[in-house]
This record gives sequence, structure tokens and C-alpha cells, in this order.
Amino acid sequence: MAASPMFPLGSVLFPAVPIPLRVFEPRYLTLVGRLLDEDEPEFEFGVVLIERGSEAGGGDQRAAVGTMARLVGATAGADDLLIVGVGTRRFTVERWLDDDPYPRAELSMLPELEWSEALEPLRAEAEAVVRRVIARVAEPESDADIELSDDPVAAAWQLAAIAPLGEYDRYTLLKSTSMGGLLRQLIDLTLEAEELWTAEEGI
Repeated sequence: MAASPMFPLGSVLFPAVPIPLRVFEPRYLTLVGRLLDEDEPEFEFGVVLIERGSEAGGGDQRAAVGTMARLVGATAGADDLLIVGVGTRRFTVERWLDDDPYPRAELSMLPELEWSEALEPLRAEAEAVVRRVIARVAEPESDADIELSDDPVAAAWQLAAIAPLGEYDRYTLLKSTSMGGLLRQLIDLTLEAEELWTAEEGI
């Protein structure tokens, strides 16, 4: 089983969602440099949520499920790199290897969530709930009006990404085993978040 370069972060990455990263730690600069230097590059690295600990310096506790990111852009700064990745496939970490020269792990890819036209009413409900709650709790320059992909699977993941949820709720969504389960949990978690804000506002 081949080792994949890994990027533990304090946030969850979903498939079909872009992620901008400012890379300044030497180990991650090495990681990106090797991706760019490959003769037949795949330009992919794994992203996992740091459940406990810091993004910098190692010693963190990392989630078992993550998302591969395809590197689509890299711009060099004075002492850092600004890169953009796009989520592709989800995976389970089978085994972490040592972090020398950067975090690496052996991964098993998870199956894609399957779409059925029978799920369209649930998807439409999820979109309506997410957009309504975003418009209520977020700043005017929010994601409430963001345009979603025409692909229903990609659109479901994009809804999960813009929903006003904490990272542990996002991680719950990332681990979904069916499209129906993803959409139902997305609705439930978004409504729960709205209830919390309502309670805090004393409305």
C-alpha cells in the first residue's frame, strides 16, 4: 500500500470543495515541492481534521476519515507558498507512518455516495434549510447565495461546506455512508445550530 502525503488541518475538507492554504512550515513546503517535482505527478495529498492539538509542530491527534485534495494552484511568496486544492475522494487512514520529512499515511479509499432521483426532494429541503439559516446567522457577505454544482453529489458536499456548522459536525457529515444519510444529518445539524443561536439571542 503506497504512502500518501498528508496535511492535517484544523478544518474538514469535503469532496468538490476548494481549500486555500498558506504553507510556511518547512515539512509542508517539502511536501508541496515534491508534489510539483514528480515526473508523473498526481498532485494529490490527503487532508484530515486535527481532533486535538496544534496544526504546527506535530504531536496532534488526527481523525481517521479525510478527503484527498488535488493541487490546482501554487503561488510562491517571500517565505511561504499559497496553494489551492480541491477535494476529490474520501478515505480512511489505515496506518500513520512517521512524519519524516512530512506526515504520511497508508489509506483506503471510501466508496462514492450514490445519487438517486428519489433524493431530490430531500436535497431541495437541505438546500432551503442551509440557505435560510446562513442568511439569518451570517454576515451579509456570506455563502447564502453561492451557486452550487449541477452535479447533485457535488452539490450536496458543497452544501455541507457552506452550512454554518462547527468542525466536529462537519466531520460527522464527512463520515456519511449514504447520500440520504448525509442530507438528513445536514438538515438536522443545521436546525440544531439554529436552535442554539436562537437560545443564545433570547429570541
